[in-house]
Amino acid sequence: MKIGLVSLGCPKNLVDSEVMLGLAQQAGHELTRDATQAEVLVVNTCAFIESAKQESIETILEMAEHKTGGACRRLIVTGCLAERYREELKKEIPEIDAVLGTGEVPEIVGAIGSCPGGGNPRGGTVAPLTFYSGEPRNSESRPTYLYGADTPRLLATPRHYAYVKIAEGCDYRCAFCIIPTLRGAYRSRSADSIVREARDLVGQGVKELLLVSQDTTFYGIDRKERGALARLLRRLNAVDGLEWIRLLYLYPTTIDEATLAAMAECEKVCKYIDLPLQHAANPVLERMKRPGTRQAYDKLLARIRERVPSVALRTTFIVGFPGETDVDVDTLCAFIRDHRFDHVGVFTYSHEEGTSAFRLSDDVPARTKRARRSRVMGLQKRLVAARQRARVGDRARIIVDGPASHHELVLRGRLMTQAPDIDPVVYLTECDPSSLRSGDFTDVEIVGARGYDLIARPCYNY
Repeated sequence: MKIGLVSLGCPKNLVDSEVMLGLAQQAGHELTRDATQAEVLVVNTCAFIESAKQESIETILEMAEHKTGGACRRLIVTGCLAERYREELKKEIPEIDAVLGTGEVPEIVGAIGSCPGGGNPRGGTVAPLTFYSGEPRNSESRPTYLYGADTPRLLATPRHYAYVKIAEGCDYRCAFCIIPTLRGAYRSRSADSIVREARDLVGQGVKELLLVSQDTTFYGIDRKERGALARLLRRLNAVDGLEWIRLLYLYPTTIDEATLAAMAECEKVCKYIDLPLQHAANPVLERMKRPGTRQAYDKLLARIRERVPSVALRTTFIVGFPGETDVDVDTLCAFIRDHRFDHVGVFTYSHEEGTSAFRLSDDVPARTKRARRSRVMGLQKRLVAARQRARVGDRARIIVDGPASHHELVLRGRLMTQAPDIDPVVYLTECDPSSLRSGDFTDVEIVGARGYDLIARPCYNY
């Protein structure tokens, strides 16, 4: 059968999508990127915040339309929304033929084969799904699935980079987060499995590995393996053909000296730390149930910069958490000014059922949340603009990701300090696009900036 899949949400979810594609292909099914041609459509959903849930529902309904007069005979919904709202999805959207939660990834082939043809298409307009607003339905049975090096997987990323999920689940209980319920307890893969997968990916042409989990620096601790992440980095650093190793999602309380030493000493490990801090005002951090303080973060960031010179720091913050005041936002802005992060993402708080924060009053108006986000992002934009201007004239090495969308003679690339999809990019001009392919590395000179992005030219052009 022809299978089409839509993947929503984070890179961790994308890995699950790639595994499902690999399993389907191994079972003999044909894959298609054209939803109008697919006989089976799979939507791998996200349910982290309200906007992600709504995007998932809209995508499911869009795919359901292909069951009326189209090639699609079966619609399968997987992922976090399926884990969270299994019964509601079945009831509210009868076009759905099967629902698989986050722990049921291996069952995708059976779901494809066992779905009843035709479903129950509806006519006319459809009403939006009303989400259940009580306690989680699946709290008594948390997912335990974890893929391995032998699991079939078909990359959906460009050929030269791939995400590798080194662990699944989370043991923290941050007040705003539903992930432990949706993904289960933290469970690490073995280092041997990860290294084997890395070698296999390099054999497919991958040059950059992005290691992901809900807390990448917690890797191995659940297995009583202290220092496991540092040892893993050193083993990956020795993989022939691999160029860059990037760490995403590092928790501030689990960054140890061994990991920082490995990052500083291993030439292939990107000098890049993605450290979601969420806030900097102590009263907000306490209500968020984050095990940190402004003072502890100050010391941590100073230690990171001392141990890993020229490191790029990325972080994310949440504004509008229950009880947040203007003074708290002042503290957050002062913190950002003090530390001059390379990349900052800011989210407005989403009041999610199933989290402990849901019991708090969502007392910051939506308008105020948006205004606070604009204030923080405006500050970050000004700080970045000054730093970008100071970089003009610098030479650097970039990886080419492909042609720019706005001009066929301009290439898009990234520095070691920029992750794909989430960070700004480098636009390479004054070059022959035919001389560089996606995945090539080249030396450039920074000649300007456009917003958050940099403009560069090849060093060989002068």
